[in-house]
Amino acid sequence: MTAPGSTAGNSAASRDKAFVLHPYTNLDVHETQGPMIIERGEGIRVFDDGGKDYIEGMASLWCVSLGWGEERLVQAATRQMRQLSTYHIFGHKSHEPGIDLAEKLIGLAPVPMSKVFFANSGSEANDTAIKLIWYYNNALGRPEKKKILSRQRAYHGVTVATASLTGLPNNHRDFDLPIARILHGDCPHHYRNGLEGESEEAFATRLAEQLEALILAEGPDTIAAMFAEPVMGAGGVVVPPATYFAKIQAVLKKYDILLVADEVICGFGRTGNFWGSQTMGMQPDILTCAKQLSSGYLPISAVMVTDAIYRACVEESRKIGTFGHGYTYSAHPVAAAVALETLKIYEERDIVGHVRSVAPAFQGRLKALAEHPLVGEARGIGLIGALELVADKATRTPFDPPGRAGALLNGLVQDNGLIVRAMGDSIALCPPLVISEAEIHEVFDRLTKALYSAVPVLRG
Repeated sequence: MTAPGSTAGNSAASRDKAFVLHPYTNLDVHETQGPMIIERGEGIRVFDDGGKDYIEGMASLWCVSLGWGEERLVQAATRQMRQLSTYHIFGHKSHEPGIDLAEKLIGLAPVPMSKVFFANSGSEANDTAIKLIWYYNNALGRPEKKKILSRQRAYHGVTVATASLTGLPNNHRDFDLPIARILHGDCPHHYRNGLEGESEEAFATRLAEQLEALILAEGPDTIAAMFAEPVMGAGGVVVPPATYFAKIQAVLKKYDILLVADEVICGFGRTGNFWGSQTMGMQPDILTCAKQLSSGYLPISAVMVTDAIYRACVEESRKIGTFGHGYTYSAHPVAAAVALETLKIYEERDIVGHVRSVAPAFQGRLKALAEHPLVGEARGIGLIGALELVADKATRTPFDPPGRAGALLNGLVQDNGLIVRAMGDSIALCPPLVISEAEIHEVFDRLTKALYSAVPVLRG
């Protein structure tokens, strides 16, 4: 029997179009265009089913920190599969990989933390954080203190609750989102949202004042927490202005509002410190992480909470009789074993030190492209960055229609053997952390070639 919409032939591409519903894809275009099939990976490169190699400039969606083919992670998974292939941690059960990983993460936390809750993705981790915040305020007898602050262009996931936190319109449109009790403040993008002649520090002051005004308008007794990525990832790699988090945190502390650091992209060395919170001077009450926790080899995420939050959970659990939250695969032993081995490799190979040593070359090549006629801003930190394409550099006028320039350049870059990600008209780069300086230059050589080939098309 042939599935509706299937095409003739037994190729992987035709079967994909027949059976797979793709995330973050124009489904109408996909029915005609079909997929690029990736067959294998090696180091910082992946290879399609025609044998062509691509430098994976996005580390497969911000996560494959150690590149492809890291044998130690394969061995860690294999050993654990043989010993205890799967088990849960419900109802007083546990296992050593989960215990060891929790202990390791608490030791690595950027601020004192008490306990770790495990989930399977960044979305689940942030969804869990929302539930813990509500649980915490109920435990403290503050049933009205439940609203959650996020920011325009933030990305915190795609569950019903976390997609509501996400400040990107296409994650809300026709999904009937956002849900109630989610608020979006201003995006800290100086290039787009700063006033003419306004310094980064003055912009940060204004953002803090606008945040306080929002809190006062809603009522401080109704605001529970604020979620923030140290560097906004999927919203366009937005690096906050100088003094931003110091000023924001002063406002949050004034009104007893928790800070959740979403380290799903920034954690584990991406910004040049082990945590993006350290780079940006954040003092979170809750920290969520995923992706590079296992170098993306297996799905796993974590939520770290302070002792005050944990003690409130204990009290509610005593009152109710259980802590009624968890996932079948929380702390899955194989995923936990791979994550532990990933953390060992980070330490043994001084991955953070390596990032610091090659980041100047990465940022130097990135920032040099600010002079390109299509580039309005080149922004980044550590081994993450983005180029924002504009129709007019002097006026910062975007292309019309939005997204056309980014999609065009994304295709040209891929033709040149480099995978990046277009987020509207911003092109993101986030290579594996193990990338060498020579490979960084290869990345930017390919990107620059594509940029110049885009000029006659976009400028006519």
